[in-house]
Amino acid sequence: MAIKYELPERWFKYDATSLVEELTNAKAAVLSLTTIPFKRSWAERLQDIQLKREVAGTSKIEGADFTETELQAAMQESPEELFTRSQRQAHAAVQTYRWIAGLNDDKPIDCDLIKGVHRRIVSGADDDHCPPGQLREGDQNVTFGSPRHRGVDGGTKCEEAFLKLGEAIKHDFPKHDLLIQALALHYHLGSMHPFLDGNGRTERALEALVLQRAGLRDTLFIAMSNYYYDEKIAYLQALSDSRSKSHDLTPFLSFGLKGIALQCNRLFTEIRKHVSKALFRDVMYDLFGRLKSKRQRVIAERQLQILKLLLDVEKMTLEKLYEQVAIDYGALKSPGKAFVRDLNNLLNLGAIDTVKGEFHFCVKLEWATEITETEFFKKVKQFPKAKSHPFL
Repeated sequence: MAIKYELPERWFKYDATSLVEELTNAKAAVLSLTTIPFKRSWAERLQDIQLKREVAGTSKIEGADFTETELQAAMQESPEELFTRSQRQAHAAVQTYRWIAGLNDDKPIDCDLIKGVHRRIVSGADDDHCPPGQLREGDQNVTFGSPRHRGVDGGTKCEEAFLKLGEAIKHDFPKHDLLIQALALHYHLGSMHPFLDGNGRTERALEALVLQRAGLRDTLFIAMSNYYYDEKIAYLQALSDSRSKSHDLTPFLSFGLKGIALQCNRLFTEIRKHVSKALFRDVMYDLFGRLKSKRQRVIAERQLQILKLLLDVEKMTLEKLYEQVAIDYGALKSPGKAFVRDLNNLLNLGAIDTVKGEFHFCVKLEWATEITETEFFKKVKQFPKAKSHPFL
C-alpha cells in the first residue's frame, strides 16, 4: 500500500545545526563560481553543455531514453522532427529552462508561476494525457517512488494543499537561505505531486529558478538534474526519507546541498581550465614570438602549432599529433626526425608532458605560471642538437 500524503505542519522542518557544514560548503562553492573571472564566450559554450546535461538528467530520471543525436535535435529552437515522447519532453524542458533564464528576479514565485512552468514542461509532450497547468481533479490520484508514495488526493485537497504551498512561498520561504528555499520547493512539490504528470520535471525546473536567484543564473547555471540522475538511488532515497519523517527536510537538504557544492565545483573547474588555457596561449605567443634568429622563428612556428593542437584536446597520441602537423614538416629533409626534436624541445621546456601510463601527449597548463622569461631563453639556448627521444 502506498504511503499517504499528509499536509506539513511546518513547511521548513529541518535540523539546521546538522546542516552547517553542507550549507557552508555549498555557499562557498557558489561564491567561488560567481567571482571567478571568465570570458563571456567560454561561459556561453559551457552554458550550452550545462543545459544539455540538465535536460538529459531531468528527462532520464523519468525514464526517458534517447540517443545523443536525438537529444541534440531536441535542443534546437525549432526541431523539424521529434519522433518520440522522450524527445518531445526534452525539447519542452529546453524551452522551459530558457524561458526561466529570462525571468526577472522580482517576478514572484506563486501558484500561477508554478502552473505556468508545468504548462511549458508538458505542452507538446504529455498534453495528450495531462492537462497543462491544471491540478489533479477528484478522481485523479497518483503514486510514485520506492517505496510507493501517494500524492495529495485529487480535487479539493489537492487545490487546498497547492494554495497553502503558495502562501508558504510568499510568507515562510523568504526567512530561509535561497539554497534551502530551492531544495524545499523541489521537495514539497515532489511530495505533493499536484499534477497528473510532469511533476518531477516541474519541481526541478523551479528549483533551477530559485538557484538562479541565488546567483547561479545565465552563464553560471549548474545542472542539478544531472547530479540527481547520476545519484538516482540516493536522490529517491533522500526524498523518501524526508517524506517518511513527516516532511523533515534534513535528509533531502543534506543530499541537495552536497549536490550544489559538487556541481558548482565541477563548473568552476571547467571555467578555471579555460582561464588557464587563455593564460597559456598568451605566454606561449609572447615567449616564442620573441625568438630572434630566422631558424628559431621557423622552429617556433612548428612548435606553436603543436601546442595549439594540444590545447584543444585533453590528450593526443604521437601518431595523431604527427598526422595533424605533418604539413608543417613536409618540406624538410627528415620530417619525422624534426617532429621528434620539436617534441623533445617542448618536453625540455616543460610546456608539454606525456600522460602517465599512456603514450599520449598533453599540455602542462601550469607551465604558463611557472616559466620565467630568463628560464625560457636559457632552456632554448640549451636545446640539444642530437636526436634524442626521451619520451620513447
